[in-house]
Amino acid sequence: MNYDKSQIVEVREANFESEVLESTRPVLVAFLAPWSRPCQVLAPVLDEVVTACAGSVKVARINADDNPNLSMWYGIQSIPTLLYFVDARLRARVVGTVSKEGILSQLKPFTKAA
Repeated sequence: MNYDKSQIVEVREANFESEVLESTRPVLVAFLAPWSRPCQVLAPVLDEVVTACAGSVKVARINADDNPNLSMWYGIQSIPTLLYFVDARLRARVVGTVSKEGILSQLKPFTKAA
């Protein structure tokens, strides 16, 4: 099965502020690592979330290994970890693999306007 990853933004330390903190839309940030099996399992789920949110939520991916300062700043202790930002504020955290429904239910309280 082919997934359209074009709607998931690759974020690094250099563009984190502009892509996440200055975003006009809520942002779901996934801290991942390419070698991690749970992260590989989560990848198609993130694609489903992109489709389900239909542009109301930005989905971003961060390689935790390549961006250690972001991982330390946000206290990432295991991957995958999902952080949900609204108006530059961290509003929710989900650790581990989770279903599309699980992610959307975590985001629902913060996406009433979406």
